[in-house]
Amino acid sequence: MDEKAHSPKNRNYFINFFVQFAVVAVVFLLIGFVIGQKKIEIDRKNFVPKISITNELPPAGQNVDFSLFWEVFNSLPQKYFDKQDIEGQKLLYGAISGMVRSLGDPYTAFFDPKQNESIRADLSGSYEGVGIQIGFNDKKRLVVITPLKSTPAERAGVRPKDLILKISDKETFDLTLPEAVDLIRGPAGSKVKLTLQRESEDKPYDVEVERVKISVKSVEVEYRQSKKGEVAYFRVTRFGEQTDSEWDQAVSEVAAKDVKGIIVDMRNNPGGLLTSSIHLASEFSRGTIVKQESADGSIRSLASDHEGKFMKTPLVVLVNGGSASAAEIFAGAIKDKDRGKIVGEKTFGKGSVQDAIELPGGSGLHITIARWLTPDGNSIHEKGIEPNEKVELTNEDTKQNRDPQLDRALEII
Repeated sequence: MDEKAHSPKNRNYFINFFVQFAVVAVVFLLIGFVIGQKKIEIDRKNFVPKISITNELPPAGQNVDFSLFWEVFNSLPQKYFDKQDIEGQKLLYGAISGMVRSLGDPYTAFFDPKQNESIRADLSGSYEGVGIQIGFNDKKRLVVITPLKSTPAERAGVRPKDLILKISDKETFDLTLPEAVDLIRGPAGSKVKLTLQRESEDKPYDVEVERVKISVKSVEVEYRQSKKGEVAYFRVTRFGEQTDSEWDQAVSEVAAKDVKGIIVDMRNNPGGLLTSSIHLASEFSRGTIVKQESADGSIRSLASDHEGKFMKTPLVVLVNGGSASAAEIFAGAIKDKDRGKIVGEKTFGKGSVQDAIELPGGSGLHITIARWLTPDGNSIHEKGIEPNEKVELTNEDTKQNRDPQLDRALEII
């Protein structure tokens, strides 16, 4: 799950589409009423839940009539057949989730405590699942953003932009992102069946993938030979909580050598923390790294956060359809500033900003608040980043263990 980039102040997540600031007031209103001012008591001895509600009126200035909400809230425990299923907290989470979902933006979502913990685990780089990052395409269909390297999903042949039609026989057409993540993840050793459809094919297919403990280092560095000499090859798999420190350690190692160029591989990087994306791009460029366009039309520039060590070193960035969110910010900054060459295939096109709000009881709310623009003011949303040089990686290349994109990067360096 994008589908996740944070702003420097609020740790905004980064994953797609439109914003309505009014939802913030409504969410706080509902949470304040139900958690702070409503007392819910369920008497299971008589199998008739009793709900005590105080202060039913919304605060002054809010033109919202909650009488219908409370009527339903009271009627369910009184009339629903299976009284054991009535849980006040569950009703509350369902109400909030439905309210947020009504906006029609799949990246504006409410997370119950369990789902919110999964999001935090994802950013830390350690969780139990199959190793895929998921999000939504421009038709709001659930898709694979990317399978992570050396995970069960990658070994099973899952590819970026595969439509996810079913998860364990459950249709996905109306699932929220947290609900889909919940279904895919599970205890290590268990299995999940995914019904997928390839972007260029009409016939769906099923794949059963075993869940494992996923623990992926976000930055790795190797060395390759080009015609000019030794080249540092950085592979960045996501922008998580450990990425900055892992990057800084790798940079210190490379800076001690006399490399003739640098390749940064952002292929199949689904994104993550915005601050981390800015940190990595700052290694190669000064000034504005990305711009944030808010709902009122105002635009704010976010600048580099430190003096980089590779300001003049020749640079190539590798991207593909699995490069999304913060990875696109990085590539967009390098391309707009003509700091290096972008090689590969057009990126995913995840260009919206989510503000991550921690709520009482461990739940969370992600609200789309803005869109990202490249330094030149180009929108990433549903457009992606076009490479300077388009080089495709075919199925046959993968089978033969060939990498023409990396080969081209070494030629350019």
